[in-house]
Amino acid sequence: MYNANIPTNQEVPSTGKLVKSTILAAVTAGALLVTVVMPAEYGIDPTGVGNAIGLKKMGEIKTSLAEEAAADEAKDVLAEQQSPSLVSDPVAKDTPATLNHEMKVTLAPDEGTEIKVAMSKGSTVQYEWWTDGGKANFDAHADSKELDIDYHSYEKGSEQKKVGTIEAAFDGSHGWFWRNRTSTPLTITLKTNGEYTDIKHMK
Repeated sequence: MYNANIPTNQEVPSTGKLVKSTILAAVTAGALLVTVVMPAEYGIDPTGVGNAIGLKKMGEIKTSLAEEAAADEAKDVLAEQQSPSLVSDPVAKDTPATLNHEMKVTLAPDEGTEIKVAMSKGSTVQYEWWTDGGKANFDAHADSKELDIDYHSYEKGSEQKKVGTIEAAFDGSHGWFWRNRTSTPLTITLKTNGEYTDIKHMK
């Protein structure tokens, strides 16, 4: 009863048939590799079949795209290695931004006021100011609470218009004081451009 499904000798393939089947499978695989896989994947077409059926072009495109991707990746790695880090660069981090402002103040007769910018030592600010009428007494100066400096003079005089540059002698507040010595109200316009972090009208 248990031997009913045992194949006969005629049903079992011979060794010769197995060898032939194996050789046939290997030849078929090799033929597919040469005529299909190599042209389609790598653009290599030793038999010319891949070119005839359009597979070689596909392989050339794939190869070209892979080479371009590898070249781009290499460029990105090289650029990252060569570019300076802004986070770790103390010069870039500590360099103040360049700002510019325009402010106007109107002074009654004998009234005074000042405008100051916050700057670190060595920073510069270019300025221009003018009145809409007569001359104003001015005093360009600086001070620093942190350094316990109450007054540091840059320049003073009496002008209707003034153009110049202030280079900060120390970290602190640097700017201009005006007083209207005329008998009528006087409007002063100030333009600044430079390496400062803040500007204030000190009323």
